[in-house]
Amino acid sequence: VQLQASGGGLVQPGGSLRLSCAASGFCFSAYWMYWIRQAPGKDLEWVSTVYTGGDTAYTDSVKGRFTISRDNAKDTVYLQMNSLKPEDTALYYCAIDKGGTIRGQGTLVTVSS
Repeated sequence: VQLQASGGGLVQPGGSLRLSCAASGFCFSAYWMYWIRQAPGKDLEWVSTVYTGGDTAYTDSVKGRFTISRDNAKDTVYLQMNSLKPEDTALYYCAIDKGGTIRGQGTLVTVSS
């Protein structure tokens, strides 16, 4: 299993970023896909899930600001992040649950003026 996240960077509060995660080594369309994040000095936090049928779920702090989506033809999951806040600063990972949580290397999102 390989999960390669990209798209992070430095953005001002109120700005937007789109994260991508390219997956390989498993049947992408058969798995729920997750975004999780880890802020400096804090534990891992679940952010969002896109289910195999396309339904989605979000942690309360990002509802209405973040949108998760998947492209099964490209084996890729996305996270569109709008109205970013300093508290969204974290290392963002995509992940699957395959006999335990598997996550790839993260992409750093820094929200700061």
